[in-house]
Amino acid sequence: MFWADGFKLYVENGKTYMLRIINAALNDDLFFKIAGHKLTVVEVDAVYTKPYKTDILLITPGQTTNVLITTDQSAGRYLISVSPFMDAPIQVDNKTGTATLHYANTVSTTARLTLFQPPPQNATPIASKFVESLRSLNSMEYPANVPQTVDHSLFLTIGVGVNACLNCINGTRLVGTINNLTFVMPSTPILQANYYNIPGVFTEDFPVTPLHKFNYTGSGPKNLQTMNGTRVYRLPYNASVQVLLQDTGILSTESHPIHLHGFNFFVVGRGVGNYNPKTSPSTFNLIDPVERNTIGVPNGGWTAIRFRADNPGVWFMHCHFEVHTSWGLKMVFVVDNGKGHSETLIPPPKDLPQC
Repeated sequence: MFWADGFKLYVENGKTYMLRIINAALNDDLFFKIAGHKLTVVEVDAVYTKPYKTDILLITPGQTTNVLITTDQSAGRYLISVSPFMDAPIQVDNKTGTATLHYANTVSTTARLTLFQPPPQNATPIASKFVESLRSLNSMEYPANVPQTVDHSLFLTIGVGVNACLNCINGTRLVGTINNLTFVMPSTPILQANYYNIPGVFTEDFPVTPLHKFNYTGSGPKNLQTMNGTRVYRLPYNASVQVLLQDTGILSTESHPIHLHGFNFFVVGRGVGNYNPKTSPSTFNLIDPVERNTIGVPNGGWTAIRFRADNPGVWFMHCHFEVHTSWGLKMVFVVDNGKGHSETLIPPPKDLPQC
């Protein structure tokens, strides 16, 4: 690690500060820690949480976290570190980013620097404890309106596959996949095609369950080829939706940060291994689950989310690892209009530039 230079966060003793922390990395889940100080999580993805005190954060790409920190230590400098989390046998940039928390009473930059050892790259227990400890505030002013019943239920396996590629090394290339479908971006925007009823841009036959059942977190099927297409799933306005996100062991299991456009969702369940439709729902939290717009599906595990489709339009759901979404690990929800002006997609502006 190298901390001679870099960002310095100057603070005064005896005060409480709020830090807004964003993971702007493209392909890394990150641990965040400040030596000698506790962090109280009060908000994630712009939604209040029950205050949760911890000495370390886990933030996936695209996630945000607001924390309170009380400067109750003696004068000096305290190491701030950002280090990667990856508990699958996949290479990541294992460098640690550093900064310093610098008390105003500190005489010079040569003053004592309080250090710590960042967690191991594969510190799954630390990551799981943080994720599973977050809860919605669920107060009178900020209720957690979790859908108690489900109108549309989707079971989505996520991971990677291998497709033929004539111009690639060895004649193949890696692709992202949801239910064995690699998403193909059309030349005409889906929102435009849906609004103007332009045919031939997409189809409405996105598979809501895996077409072939297998041991999802095992080694996977022998055939690694995926289907390719621009398929969407249509939702009526205000429908309650449950999406079960199941990691797969095709090539390798991996934690995937899944982001949904246009909505917040409630993370009602999470587990390791294969989702069991008979026993797993009994572990769901339908009272105060954390509400956010991006969630890390655990390596070799599953996550269940629920949301209400009350925002008409065209909305992507995709892996927030840049490499995976560019490979096609994404899908689209098309949400229909409701009744009245406030439940209807507004028309494009007259001066909208043409593609």
